[in-house]
Amino acid sequence: MSDREYHDPALLEESLDGLSIKADGCYVDVTFGGGGHSRAILERLSDNGKLFAFDQDPDARRNAIEDPRFQLIDQNFSFLTNYLKMYKMIPVDGVLADLGVSFHQFDEAERGFSFRFDGPLDMRMDRKREKTAAQILNVYAEEDLALLLKNYGELRQAKAIAAKIVQRRAGAEFKEIADFKEILKGFVPEKHLHSFMAQAFQALRIEVNQEMEVLESLLEQSKEVLAEGGRMVVITYHSLEDRMVKNYFRSGNIHGKQEKDLYGNLLRPFEPVNRKPIVPSQNEIKRNNRSRSAKLRIAERAKS
Repeated sequence: MSDREYHDPALLEESLDGLSIKADGCYVDVTFGGGGHSRAILERLSDNGKLFAFDQDPDARRNAIEDPRFQLIDQNFSFLTNYLKMYKMIPVDGVLADLGVSFHQFDEAERGFSFRFDGPLDMRMDRKREKTAAQILNVYAEEDLALLLKNYGELRQAKAIAAKIVQRRAGAEFKEIADFKEILKGFVPEKHLHSFMAQAFQALRIEVNQEMEVLESLLEQSKEVLAEGGRMVVITYHSLEDRMVKNYFRSGNIHGKQEKDLYGNLLRPFEPVNRKPIVPSQNEIKRNNRSRSAKLRIAERAKS
């Protein structure tokens, strides 16, 4: 399996520049995937440098890098602090997170991430998890379904969709991708159906993998593991993630509530490096259309 088949890293050079890599430094790639970012980081490290990578998807192990400077940890990045403590590698000089779902995950029908295929309604990034997308549709209360479709899919028709889900499952359980697609038809004109389904599937995927909670945990842990002056680089792919990262970098919390000291200075663990997100060039989008929604934010760990 090539890197390109697994994941073509968006904003690769921009994210590496954002890390401001020191040759002898220690870095963490919390979303290893196909290893594209990790290999590029290793190229900028000396023999004394060190790179840790996290990935909860067992398929990512096929891309593990044989290099004495590299350590792949088969876990969700919510365990970042625990493992860096275990390896006695706190503080680190940089943390990189590319939050996109990989080509590999999207393009395997059995993973259930994409409405382009027939297959099971799964959507688990870590297949050791019990909760699947089908189970959510079959078990969640109507009001909870409406809430996740509204909050995570930003769908105006969330209540009506939730009601239709509950009505349908009374006669037959949700099992396949086609079952959920059938429910969604009729809510929008055909020309808007693709983006509508993408939002609905996004909502389910976020809930299955607890993506917002895990991202908040990563942001909170990053201030504990980064050295002063260390860089945090995050690539997001939808507005919910981007808003959370922007708020945290600017205010020190995901809600964007700013607190100041007696002298009017903002109390926050990071200093944003770029005020506006960095987005792919038109050339990159032509080469890799899936990068079109990518946004890159960079922040530096503030001095105590």
